[in-house]
Amino acid sequence: MSFPANRAFDAPVAGGLLHGGIWGADDSAPVLAIHGITASHLAWAEVARALPERRLIAPDLRGRGASAPLPGPWGMARHADDVVAVLDHLGIERTQIVGHSMGAFVAAVTARRHPDRISSVLLVDGGLPLDLPPGTTLDDIDRALGPAAERLGMTFESTEAYRAFWRKHPAFAEDAPAGLDSYVDYDLADEAGELRSRTSAEAMRFDSRELYGSDVVMDALEALDGAILLTAPRGLQNEKPGLYPPEVLARWQQRLPDLTILEVEKVNHYTIVMGERGAATVAGVIRSQWAASQVEDGH
Repeated sequence: MSFPANRAFDAPVAGGLLHGGIWGADDSAPVLAIHGITASHLAWAEVARALPERRLIAPDLRGRGASAPLPGPWGMARHADDVVAVLDHLGIERTQIVGHSMGAFVAAVTARRHPDRISSVLLVDGGLPLDLPPGTTLDDIDRALGPAAERLGMTFESTEAYRAFWRKHPAFAEDAPAGLDSYVDYDLADEAGELRSRTSAEAMRFDSRELYGSDVVMDALEALDGAILLTAPRGLQNEKPGLYPPEVLARWQQRLPDLTILEVEKVNHYTIVMGERGAATVAGVIRSQWAASQVEDGH
């Protein structure tokens, strides 16, 4: 069972149009949702299902999904300005923002660059700089990214072959999301007669360097006020520990004492947003942040 967005949008940005999808009624309070490094707006379908009372706005970032043709440069600052252009296009003055994986980095930078546009920040298994795997450097970024980078170099015989590839993915072996096939179909593109992921490998490589720490990211994290980070105990391949081992989180908690860090049980890096359990938790935190902001604003 799929859960496509209610409607699409194309927002003017530098170099063209940024595509995305919207769930929920136009008169409901907005939530801006930012996907990960090789994902698309459909990564948020299950969260939208768990949050029916809100207008969830999810762009395809530059270099991904239907926004793949947009030119570089990429980077967190460029993505932040792009997603604020979406708010301008939709006539939204202020919104909550939630980001997953690389989208969490974008969310933090957006709040830093455009603080008057963002009411609260929710980071989902991302946003804190990663540690490079032993023996790798930023000049060997494909090796650091592992299977995610490998997939972008692969071609597939058919849509069904790409679906089968994802169904066998360790992250979904035990608990495949209801909308996985729709998510996978949207990611597949015909390029010169070859079926491959829409995500630009060049955009991924460019953006990934900032995930291991940059001045832009660190400045944004240091400026966060009242943000929440949800973490997954399992990683991209459903392995333990997850993206952020306990000792790494402890180190960051000391450095960022105002950041609230919460673990979501029984999820991995993908299912924390794409699975029913993870999506319900993300939706619940979005609701709690909204309620807190309403109290602060005197509503």
